[in-house]
Amino acid sequence: MAPAILLGTTGGPGGATGAPGAPGAPGAPVVATGAADAPVGTAHAGLVDRFGRRAIDLRVSLTERCNLRCTYCMPAAGLPFAPDDALMTAAEIERLVRLGTSRFGVRKVRFTGGEPMLRHDLVDVIARCAALPDAPELSLTTNAIGLAHRARALSDAGLRRVNVSLDTVDPDVFTTVTRRPFLDKVIAGLTAAHDAGLDIKVNAVLLRGVNDGAAPELLRWCLERGYELRFIEQMPLDPDHTWDRTSMVTAAETRALLSSSFVLTPDDAPRDGAPAERYRVQDARTGEALGTVGIIASITESFCADCTRTRLTADGHVRSCLFSDDETDVLGPMRAGASDDEVAEAWRRAMWAKPRDHGDDSDELVHPARGMSAIGG
Repeated sequence: MAPAILLGTTGGPGGATGAPGAPGAPGAPVVATGAADAPVGTAHAGLVDRFGRRAIDLRVSLTERCNLRCTYCMPAAGLPFAPDDALMTAAEIERLVRLGTSRFGVRKVRFTGGEPMLRHDLVDVIARCAALPDAPELSLTTNAIGLAHRARALSDAGLRRVNVSLDTVDPDVFTTVTRRPFLDKVIAGLTAAHDAGLDIKVNAVLLRGVNDGAAPELLRWCLERGYELRFIEQMPLDPDHTWDRTSMVTAAETRALLSSSFVLTPDDAPRDGAPAERYRVQDARTGEALGTVGIIASITESFCADCTRTRLTADGHVRSCLFSDDETDVLGPMRAGASDDEVAEAWRRAMWAKPRDHGDDSDELVHPARGMSAIGG
């Protein structure tokens, strides 16, 4: 018997509101089974959840491996990683990205890890996805080690932006945070990315008593080079589960740290589901306009109601929320012969079950069993 198609409103507790027909707006359609707990049917519904959000931004992890051992991400001795044959191949990634763009209206794809530069076939992955009929905007999160030698090839393949993780420009502090003396390699990668015409964002995590005092210095360094810096609150995504709310440098503290050297004014450009709250930056002494900075306050100023992301782990599991332990395996069924329709339906059902939010910075906040390197940023 064919499932019933129910049309109703996508609103709900915590759901967004907007113009009629928009995701989360009153009157926007929900396509659901008669059993009322999962959507079925046309691609028009997209990757919509019970609270009216529609996922159009796909994060794809390419590997769990990394060549740094950042203190907030991975133990000094590393972690046991999934074997290579358990990870998605370039062809499997291409297939899932194609389903995301052609069936669900995904417009942006960011490749993450681990460290995606460790994939020997990274350029092939980028080229395959850039050649799709509904090619999305492609970006890459990386620590930039090795980027100096591959930036031009990645740009030629269709990559448009890199988000480079860099918490400090002090060599000694960099070695303390990452447990590796590779700051010069990161800076070389940034330079090569710029020369290759790639847009550049820099992601930084402030650690209390380690690099927080140098936040203004890092911002000025980025502004002088035309890089958009984004400070990210430290999240409970460490595999050791040692994250402590009291040691986290909050967004409010970050703004206060920057105010010693800069004047920050909220940017009036639409946020459009982006995780960063952007600010225009002026020199506090001269008043000169210098650029912009972003602050991602995932814990203290969460933006769950406007989330537009869906995620694929390197071993081919859909995650609807970075902080949720709920996962749906799509790689296993693909390898067992599942059709595009069947894979798409599993993906759609996984996103329909997306939680309203991840809790706040109290005891409600979920500490996922997988760490960031296994989930993908």
